[in-house]
This record gives sequence, C-alpha cells and structure tokens, in this order.
Amino acid sequence: MPHDPDTPPAKKFKPGSVFFRLDRNKPGMLLPRKGNPSTPIEVQRKQLPIYQAKPQLLNQLRQLHNAILIGETGSGKTTQIPQYLYEAGIGRQGIVAITQPRRVAAISLAGRVAEEKRTQLGKLVGYTVRFEDVTSSETKLKFMTDGMLLREAIGDPLLQRYTVVVLDEAHERTVHTDVLFGVVKTAQRRRKELNKIPLKVIVMSATMDVDLFSEYFNKSPVLYLEGRQHPIQIYYTKHPQSDYLQAALVSIFQIHQEAPPSHDILVFMTGQEEIEALARTCRDIGKHLPDGCGPMLVIPLYASLPPAQQLRVFQSAPKGCRKVILSTNIAETSVTISGIKFVIDTGMVKAKRFNPDSGLEVLAVQRVSKAQAWQRAGRAGREDSGSCYRLYTEQQFDNLIPMTVPEIQRCNLAGVMLQLMALGIPDVMNFDFMSKPSPEAVRSALEHLELLGALEKKEGQVFLTALGKKMASFPLEPRYAKTILLSPDFSCAEEILSIVSLLSVDTVLFNPPARREEVLAARKKFCSSEGDHVTLLNIYRTFKKVSGNKEWCRENFVNSRNMGLVKEVQAQLKDICLKINLATVGGMKAQYSPLPVGGAQREAGVVWVGHREPTPLPCPRDVRQRRRAAARRQLLGSGHPSARGYPPILRPVPGQACVRGLQRAAAHVPLLHEGSVPGGPRLAPGCSA
Repeated sequence: MPHDPDTPPAKKFKPGSVFFRLDRNKPGMLLPRKGNPSTPIEVQRKQLPIYQAKPQLLNQLRQLHNAILIGETGSGKTTQIPQYLYEAGIGRQGIVAITQPRRVAAISLAGRVAEEKRTQLGKLVGYTVRFEDVTSSETKLKFMTDGMLLREAIGDPLLQRYTVVVLDEAHERTVHTDVLFGVVKTAQRRRKELNKIPLKVIVMSATMDVDLFSEYFNKSPVLYLEGRQHPIQIYYTKHPQSDYLQAALVSIFQIHQEAPPSHDILVFMTGQEEIEALARTCRDIGKHLPDGCGPMLVIPLYASLPPAQQLRVFQSAPKGCRKVILSTNIAETSVTISGIKFVIDTGMVKAKRFNPDSGLEVLAVQRVSKAQAWQRAGRAGREDSGSCYRLYTEQQFDNLIPMTVPEIQRCNLAGVMLQLMALGIPDVMNFDFMSKPSPEAVRSALEHLELLGALEKKEGQVFLTALGKKMASFPLEPRYAKTILLSPDFSCAEEILSIVSLLSVDTVLFNPPARREEVLAARKKFCSSEGDHVTLLNIYRTFKKVSGNKEWCRENFVNSRNMGLVKEVQAQLKDICLKINLATVGGMKAQYSPLPVGGAQREAGVVWVGHREPTPLPCPRDVRQRRRAAARRQLLGSGHPSARGYPPILRPVPGQACVRGLQRAAAHVPLLHEGSVPGGPRLAPGCSA
C-alpha cells in the first residue's frame, strides 16, 4: 500500500519561517515525560523538547507583536511558553492570559503550571472558567476559557489588564475562539492608535492552516517547534467499512491477541451510547478469550462521566493486563494518556449543525477532517513509536476535508451577536471574522434577538435595548437570560435560577446502560407531569435536602460533583441579578408557579415567556414527537440529558443499530487490515507521521 500523499498540517513548513530544530543526540532532552514521578520538576521541565529552543524562541517573541507558533504535540508549548514569558520579563506590566477551548484543560493546565512554579493555585498562577474564578491581585499567569476572556472584553474592549494574550489550541475554532480572534485583533490595533501599552498576541496549535492564520493576524511570522513525536505506522482497511463499530471491535481483538499486553489501545468513537455498548461487548468477549490471551481493562471516556471515573484513564493497568480506552474526541487534544501504543480511528465524530431556516441545532455523526485524523494518529506516538488503525480506506482519507469546518459556520449565532453588540461593535453583519458565517445564519440570529426583545432596528442599524443589555450581563444563552429576567413577574425566580443552573453545567444525571432498570426506578419518583425541567428541579431540591449526601447520589445515579457546581452557578447568577437590580428571591413565593409553557406553546418547543407575545413558533409534528421521545429516554435512563434545555434532535447514527450484533460478530474475529499486528509482513504501512 503506498504512503499517504498528504503529511500532517503541522509538518507543512512555510518557506521563510523560523524552525527550531532539536538536537536529538543531546542526552536527556527527549526522555518521555512519563518518567519517574519523583523526578524534580526542574528536571522534568528541561526534558521537554521546547527547552532546547528557549533562548531563540524568547528572542523571536521579544521582537514580535504577533506570532503563530506551531508546536508539535508533546513539545511542552502550553505549559512552558507562559512561564518563559514571565521569567524573561515579557509582559510583566500586566497579566499573561492563556486561553483554552475547554474548561477542563484550563483548570488542569493552571494546576500543573502552579506546581512547576511552586506557588499556590490562585496566587501567581490562576484560572477563570465560567462560574469559577481562582485568581487574585497577585495573578500574573491566568489560564481561562476563551469565552471568559470574551466576557471580560464586554467591560474592557481594550483588554487593558493584559499585556500578552496566548490563544492556545487555536485549530479547534470554537465559536468563542473565532469571535475572540476579532476582539483581540481590534484591541491590539486600538491600543496602538491610543499609544497605550502594546498587546502581544501569540497563537498556538499543533496543527492549523498557517496561511489563513498568518494572513488574518497581519501576516504574522510562523515559528515551528519540533516535538517528541515518534514514528507512527498508519494502516488503512482494504475495503470501506459500513459498520465502524464492528470494525472497531474486530481491530481491538486483533491487536489484543497479537501485541504485547503492555501496549494500550485508544479507540476514538462518537458518543456515550456507542462507547458504553462497545465496552459491554468487549468485557463479555474478554471473559471467553483463549488461553494465552491476557486480560483486558476497558475504560470509557466522555465528558459526562463523573470526574473520578474520568481519572481512571490515567491509572496504569495491572501487570499483564491491557488497557483499552474508548473515548470521544475529548482525547484528541485536551487529554494526554500515557502508555498508548495503538490508536483505532473510526473516522467519525459528532458535531453540531444549525439550520437557520428551521432554527434547530442538529447533533449529527459525520466524517472527521484530515486534521482531526492526524491529531488522533498522533496520540500513538507520544512516548514511543506506535500504530494507528484507520477504519476507512486510503481513498476515503484522501476525500476528507482538510480542516474541520469552524463552529462559527455551523452553530446558532444568537449568543454571539448579543455579545458583539454588548462589545459596542456597530456593524455586527461585517465583523472581522476569520471565517465569515453565512448571511442567513446572521440574519436568523438577529431576528431571534429581536423576537426576544433584546434589540431594535433604527434606520438600518441594530441596537441593544435596555433588556438586551441586561441579558448580555449573564454568561448564558439569550433565552435563558430572558427567562431569568422575567421570572420575578411570575413569582418563580428561585425555581428558574435553579433550572437554568441545572442546564448550564454538564449533565447532573448518570445513566449506566447496564443498570437501566435501577435507573428507571430511581428516576421515576422525581418525574413531574409539569415537564422535564421540573423533574430536574425535583432532583435538585432533594439533593439540597439531603445536603448532597454522596450515598444518596450513588443510589439515585446523580453526579454529585456537577450538582455541587449547580449550587455555585446559582449563587453567581444571583449575584448578577443583584448587580443589575433584579428583584432578589427573598420576596418570591415559596411555591412552584409554573411558567406558561403548557399546551400549544410547549408543543412548539419554545418557552414563550422569552418572547414579546405568547405566540408559539411553528414546529413540525415529527420534530415535537422526536423531542418528547428523546427527553423521555434521557430522563429515564437510556441517555443523558441535554445541557441545552430541549434535547437536540439526533439523527440516526450510522452503525448504531449494529451494536446488538457485536457479540455475535465476536464469535469469529477475522483480520480487518492487510496483515498482523504489529507491522508483520502482511501489513503494509502507510506513512510515518
């Protein structure tokens, strides 16, 4: 089989750029970070590949106002660049902000850097994520989600507290990241015009469209940094696989029967239900393996898992036992797991898409991009040479889109437009997006905000109303903010604050499929004929009544950590209500006073209290039925609740129906790829990544 025609985007060197090459003969510099945990932190930092390039890198960053840094996975750029800047005195007049697309990454990175600087988290090093601020007046290195820096810009468009902004994992192109690009670029230009302290912007990623980013950030120089990526063999299937779940199962046991047990496997899948189904099947098959085939420890990994269970992926398997991790795309960039020797890439991912005509967001399973495929393959080469099994043909890989479509071009823009208007941007239709959303999506968002009463049009221009300005004060979707603002009129502010808080964190319910009957029995006592939101409210009230008892949480399949976050979110939302002089909950009626969401309005799938008139928006009958069915499944245990109110409409997942047949397929596990594992004569490799 021929080599891949394409190389990873991070390896496409831009002529004229600076390349920091590592001396691979220098002793001790490329040791895997996994080493002895008792190794002093100073030694661990020096073992990172970026350490060799430190003097030249700092020399470049001192001179540049903008820089694009391509640092291969494992180079140490995320934890070390902020420290290098601080230690060299670059940006010490203010704060160095480091943005991350995911809160878990912002929190964990802040903890690691605080440990390396030997400081208490919240002092020199801190973090800010939605509803959680662990910083102080001493904080100089601040990790934060991109959405939080965006919210700060509403009160301070010039970002005057910051002297350096590091935009990390820029390739992910979340909606907040794309808006932040434009906001930071504008702040940088305005500060220069006003002769204020310059703002330095560093954009970092392991892989990105360097031409696009460089052009957008005023033709910024691109700096390349080698990582410690080891050679990776890429294998393709001989024929297209119509059933990627069965293909994954076959590949897992093909590897398990032939590779040493110390070599762990990471499988990329699309979501919780697929992962749990495949995990059950693997465990069942594992009980009946032939003699000489060692045991297998199957560990799921997805966002809604309780934290304690997520941490299991970082623990070593018992001696002689192989660890098999079944993960969503959370393991592509945000999580680094040691011991991974094999990656199985199904080539599929779940992604949100917004239809401006229907006003609905659809969660659909689709093909990954080439950039995502390379990110996944790279997980196998962090500590040693590895292998990536792509469950699709080489021709299918060639036909993948080069980069993931930015979220700004496939999501509901109502919240984005509200934030831009709160920032004082006069012409939101022509905002400087790196990748412009469709005019239809922008118009749909503005119409939605007008319907909510958040904006008004005058002489062809749009302006925030007084209500819209208050809505922008909340770090929430516009409809949730409007619901909170109107809740005192219906004497249910306390209840609405609780419900919105419940919908603003990761799911508070834990639904292990293997215990569905137990989940069903536990959940039924909380169910309410008033609707799903009131069911969640009943669970939350009981949680508070038992003071968050962990045994109660286990018995009722409730995520105690996320419930604790709900209390924190509710407290912060109350603080915002006080700041904007919204009537506090002290004077509200104690009983539940339901919002008028019954009848036709509820059938329409909208909470009309958020609109000017109680007129239901049209919603097709089949859509209503699917919403109700999805809600029943999720609340009663065969799924997990949507974190966005009405559950998103899920299209059928290709291959999902085959889960029932996986165990039958396991009776005979044929070779899926052209050879044996690892790299036998019958297995023709692709290219080394």
